[in-house]
Formats: sequence, structure tokens, C-alpha cells
Amino acid sequence: MVELINHGVYLLDGQQIVPQKEGLPSPDEARKQTITYQILRAHEAGNSADNKMHIRFDAMMSHDITYVGIIQTARASGLKEFPLPYAMTNCHNSLCAVGGTINEDDHIFGLSAAKKYGGIYVPANLAVIHQYAREAMAKCGNMILGSDSHTRYGSIGNMGVGEGGGELVKQLLRNTWDINPPQVVLVWLEGKPKKGIGPHDVAISLVKATFESGFVKNKVLEFAGPGVKNLPIDFRNGIDIMTTETTCLSSIWVTDEEVKHHYELHNRPQDYKELRPGKTAYYDAMIRIDLGTQESMIALPFHPSNACTIHELQEHPEEILKKIEEDGRKRYGDKVKDVNLMSKIRDGKVWADQGIIAGCSGGTYDNLCEAAAILNGQSIGNDYFTMSAYPQSSPVSLATQRSGVAQTLTEAGVVLKPAFCGPCFGAGDVPGNDCLSIRHTTRNFPNREGSKPGQGQISWVALMDARSIAATAANGGRITAATDVEYEDNYAPYKYDGRIYEHRVYNGFGKAEPNYELRYGPNIKDWPHMFPMMDNMLLELAAVIHDPVTTTDELIPSGETSSYRSNPLKLSEFALSRRVPEYVGIAKRIQKEDHERRDGKTPQHVLDALKQVGASDKDTSFGSCVFANKPGDGSAREQAASCQKVLGGDANICYEYATKRYRSNCINWGIVPFTIARETPFDYVPGDMVFVPGIRKAMEEGKEEIDAQVITKDGVKPIHLYFNNLGKTEREVLLAGCLMNYYAKANKK
Repeated sequence: MVELINHGVYLLDGQQIVPQKEGLPSPDEARKQTITYQILRAHEAGNSADNKMHIRFDAMMSHDITYVGIIQTARASGLKEFPLPYAMTNCHNSLCAVGGTINEDDHIFGLSAAKKYGGIYVPANLAVIHQYAREAMAKCGNMILGSDSHTRYGSIGNMGVGEGGGELVKQLLRNTWDINPPQVVLVWLEGKPKKGIGPHDVAISLVKATFESGFVKNKVLEFAGPGVKNLPIDFRNGIDIMTTETTCLSSIWVTDEEVKHHYELHNRPQDYKELRPGKTAYYDAMIRIDLGTQESMIALPFHPSNACTIHELQEHPEEILKKIEEDGRKRYGDKVKDVNLMSKIRDGKVWADQGIIAGCSGGTYDNLCEAAAILNGQSIGNDYFTMSAYPQSSPVSLATQRSGVAQTLTEAGVVLKPAFCGPCFGAGDVPGNDCLSIRHTTRNFPNREGSKPGQGQISWVALMDARSIAATAANGGRITAATDVEYEDNYAPYKYDGRIYEHRVYNGFGKAEPNYELRYGPNIKDWPHMFPMMDNMLLELAAVIHDPVTTTDELIPSGETSSYRSNPLKLSEFALSRRVPEYVGIAKRIQKEDHERRDGKTPQHVLDALKQVGASDKDTSFGSCVFANKPGDGSAREQAASCQKVLGGDANICYEYATKRYRSNCINWGIVPFTIARETPFDYVPGDMVFVPGIRKAMEEGKEEIDAQVITKDGVKPIHLYFNNLGKTEREVLLAGCLMNYYAKANKK
């Protein structure tokens, strides 16, 4: 289904793939003819001497988990008005039951900020963030920056990038997104999917083929090939949104009549333009996907890449589920008693307890139509199995009502809900303990669905396409490939009605009201003071994690913890709570001791540690540090880093960062992103300390590595740390202590 070609190729006239040979332009020259570089170069803000690209975006997107923190950071950094269209959606509108008024308080703040600074405000339940962008914000050849990792609109000709809030703040302050010129990978689509195959099947296969090896990490995926024309827009969108899970930087597709029709349908024909690679375009690698051989897929817990075909699961259920059980026991140990996924096997078949179609990937009109066609005249049953569907916007919901899709789903027993990201981040339809949920959503990371292993709760999430979820529902929960059922999809084509947006969305871009007062709820708090980097750095290990990958959901859980998204101090109390529950207490103790040091009352054990390395407490900061093998896979929420900083975190140490966006979040919050060589053992434990002498001077001088020392109960041991590939601004941010301090310093000049 998916073939990886790990060498460069040329694409001639958008049709012929050839290897490198004499007579063709150099790779560096021909790479400029990719769609990717056509767009990137059009968005560069002048030339630079640091070999980086400095990008300005055309528009930005945030949802209500992130926009308060972004605006608060930008305000503290000198924000006057939004210089580009900035849409704030409220698709994480879920938390009122947990936090009282604070959920709606955030929304009121968001609308007041849109009025004051000239923004776009999309009220709760109107649309999930990425569907609103597809319907109202994206344009061919443009670039959109979003504070959600799944900011992907390449399928409709708009490069989308998901980053932490700090990068959005830079754009609001008329600065740039600074990146190394990325490699580009050609994704060549051939053939036509057979009936019953949906976008999630293709996407899961793509993630399975690329994630673990890092084949496309921090690269741009460029989709082309004869198979593109065989995919409707919703199908393309469903693949495109999942490219985030490959850890690629962004994505872009060739555009055609189908894309043109999308813009015409949404009353924006002027926003379409043809995008094609140039005559001779060079790609650093290639992925060939034969759509005709694609099978129905399932991504098993605990990652979208942990995938197999549904037929493979049906043939070997005991073998496959036993491995997941073993993984669960390894992850949770004695915290969870009911690790019993094998109980889902009955009569030799695997049975699910819950089916969900939702969010930016699942709740498309086409997905809901096909699910309805499969469930037409059927029943999901009156036993334990339940099913919900969330259309991804009010226009999509309205279209399902007018076409009869909503009626068919409702008659079958499916519960229809408003546009909402809840099931994707653990704030809606949380499964029961030890229950298996099958979902057309973007992620199935550990505990992302809302379970709490620390309290003895665990549930299981597998990803499947909406079509196979519907086929499973028609069989009462017995996991079934949609290719194994017969159905007729004769529902009417999608008709967009944008009047709900005209009636409810506030569009104040270009109409800022500087004198308008922001409306604060009692839970919206300013960021605490953060200190600049000192000459030396003493770090106490507050958490040491040796998992292969540590997700942002483990660094800061999603779900109900996001009730405190606008209160940095309260939110930080949940940092690493589901992975290292003792971390917060340790970090707060370290922070308290550093404050004592700054007050001239340095604790004796800190003085003793410094004495072992011949250092003074006068020019040495004392902060906490997290070690993880590979941290940062998952969400763009900068809270994964900011919560560490709020608790006095000064650094991360790892072998590599899972994503650029998490590393950038660390930098923007003044957390030094150290790495160590792959062959370096890290057998240290919480309580051990790392002394980094002369870090400030090294950072100022542009050095990229430094000798440090680890202070253990068994003596002092050497360690070599790297902090390479930092741009000039990134170094200045780290020296200042965080992005806000950097801008405050700049504003004083």
C-alpha cells in the first residue's frame, strides 16, 4: 500500500519521476520548483545571513485552549492590534461543569480581544477550528499558522503549520517564523480507493509507514500523482489533517477542478488558483501510495502508528491484543488493576464498546453520508455498544439535516452532537473503565480519551475510518471492515450554507478598537515573573522518563485539566500528573529553594552541590529539569513547556525532540533544549543535579555544545550537552528568560 523511497527524485512536468542524472538542474535549484518552495519563498520576509527562512503568514487560527494565553503573552510583549486575520474558535467549549464560569469567561475574553485588537471570533459549537479555516480562511498559495498541531490545509492549496503560542505571538508582533529550509518529500498517489475505504485508512497506513523511522520528520509532504483526481475534497482533507501524526512540518497538494469547486461552493472563487510543481522539481525522498490496494485499517492503542489491517486483527486477535495488554501493564504497573483487553475477544471476534466520528478528521459531510448509508435501516443495538457523531461545523450539520443523513443516523441509534473537539482530547464521550472505543479522530495517545490511570481508570482507544466504525455499529460492536459490507451511498452532494457564520461570527479584522476594555473572568491570570539566564546553571532532575516517546498529553494532560488553561499557576499543577505524579511537588520545592537563593538564603544542600563543582550561588541559577528520551510528540499547546517554566523549569535534556513545535515551545518559554549523543547513557535519577558552567557566555558566543557535570550521591560525573541549531533570536529569547522578557527588553530600547 505504502512504499518509501529514501533517495532524491526529480518530477518532470508534474508527471514523470526520474532519478538524479546529468543534464538536470542541481537538487538545490530544482527544489525551488516544488510547490512547497514556491509558497515558502513568496512568504519570506527578506534575506538573512543565518541560513534560515524567515516566514510571515497570511492568517492565524487558535481555539479556546490557547488563545487567552497567546493574547496575554502578546499584550505583555507590546501588542497594539492584530496585523493579520486571526480567527479564535471555541471548539474546546467543554469545561463548564468542571470549572464553573471559567469556560465561558474565556469566551467572553476572546470576543472582547477580537473587538479591541481587530480579530475574528467564532462562537462555541459553530465549527471546529480546522473546518472553519477550510470554509472561511484558507486560500490557494497562502500560509496559515495555528496554535493546534493539526493545522493542515494543504489539500485545498494552503500550507498550514501548527506551532505553540509563542510563534503566534511573534506574528502578532510583526516578527517571523524562522526555520531551516526544509526538505520536501513527494507523496505520489496512484489508483482509486475501493468502496468502503476512507481517508483514515490511507492516513493510518501513511503514519504507520513513516512515524517510527522519522522518515518525514520536519519535512514538507507534497502530494501529487494520478490518484489525486480520484479523491473528493473531504477525502483529501481527511488524509491531509493526519499528516501531523507523521511528524512532518507541513503539507501541500496539487490543486485541480475539485479544489476549484470547493472554493466556488464556499462562495470564494477568487481564492482558488492552480498549484503545480515547475517543469523540473526535485524531492529529497518519495512515498508511493497505491490507493487501489488500500485495506480497512485500525490503529491500536497507544499511537496512530500502531496499526494493522482490520482483517489482520480478525485473523490474529489474541496475538495482537495481548501485545497491547502487555504494553498497558508496562506503562501503568500497579496503578491499574483492570488491564483486560483480551476480554474484548468473544467467539473469536473483537468487540468494541463505543464508536465515535468527530472533529477535524472525522466529522466531514462525506464521512457522515457514508456512515449513514452503511447504517441505513440498521440498528446499533440496545446493548452496551454506543455511538456518537459530531459534524465538524454548523454548515455541515445543516447539510446532513437537509439531505436526510442526520435522520438516518438518528434512526439507527447514533447520537448526533454539535461541532466540538471533545472526544479527541478527552473532554467528551470518555469511555468506561476497561472499555474499547473506536474513533475517527486524530489521536489515541495514552489517556488522551480522558481515563485516569493514577486513579485506577483505564480505557482503550483505537482509530478507524468512519465507514468501518459504521459497519462495526451495524454489527452491534463487532469490529468489521467496511469493505466487507454492501451499501449504496446515494445522498445529495454537499451544499454549503454560510448564513450561520454571517449571523454569528464577529469579524473585526482591520477594525480594531484600542479603547475597548478587555473582559476578564476571575480565573484569567497574568504570567508570573520569569528570570533571565544567569552565568551558570544548576539543574535538579525532577523527572526522568525512559519511554521511547513522551507525548505532550503526558507533559500536560488534556481534557478537564484544560479548565485552568487561562490560569498558569493552576494549570501547572497538572504537569506530568498522569506520568510522573510526584513531579509537581519536586519542581515546586526546587523553585522555592531558588527563590531562597535569590533572597540570600541558599539551602545547604544546594551549597554543598555547588561546592563539589567549585561554583558559587551568586552567579548560578537553580532550576528543575526533565529528562525524556524523545519528548514532545503530539499537541502544539505550548502549555507542555510553559507549565514547566511556571514551576521553575530551566531545561530539558533528551536524545532528540519528537517535534520542532515542542522544541520551539521550550525555547519561547526560556527552557534550554539540551540534547545528548545517542550513545551517551543516562542512568541518573530524580534528585541528581546537572551543573552547566558558563552557559550564558556560551549562548552569547553562538556555541552549540558544552561540557557539564552530573552531581550524584556517588560523586561528580562528566556529561556533554548540545544546544545546536539555535537562531539569533532564539538565543536572545533564552538569554532573556522567555519570549515576554525578550520583547519587554526590546520595547525599552
